[in-house]
Amino acid sequence: MTAALGSDREWTDPTCPVARTVDLVGDRWSLMIVREAMDGAASFTEFHQRLGIARNILTDRLRRLVEHGILTTSATSGGKRHTYALTEAGQDLFTVVVALRQWGERHAFTDDEPRSTLVDDEGGPLADLRPENVAGKAVTALTSQVRKVRADSTAREDV
Repeated sequence: MTAALGSDREWTDPTCPVARTVDLVGDRWSLMIVREAMDGAASFTEFHQRLGIARNILTDRLRRLVEHGILTTSATSGGKRHTYALTEAGQDLFTVVVALRQWGERHAFTDDEPRSTLVDDEGGPLADLRPENVAGKAVTALTSQVRKVRADSTAREDV
């Protein structure tokens, strides 16, 4: 975890992992930048050309993704330009991107609409992502629950 993360910053919902994730990468452009980085984009120009995003917004999102430890940056040999690469935390977003892609394939397209596909290194399709418990049993929103943090559990008890 990087210094930019943690309990010392202002979070939408400090005890919810979903809310913290959305705070970090939940806007449209941040996830599109991560998607493009996963597909090989590394320079400002590549991100700009692939996404058609305004330069000021791209600059802001790249800066934030670097600050949040999702991308890392390094100067090119001339020193005037930077290249971007996914950190381990950024690479961990692959499952999130695949889940969004699969949801979109099921719910955001009609059957006859053309769409991009994601395949493995051998050209084969990916299996549908499905949450499971540690025993391998499928879990859904109806068969799971969130255990909320009690307000008094974060307070320090003096002994």
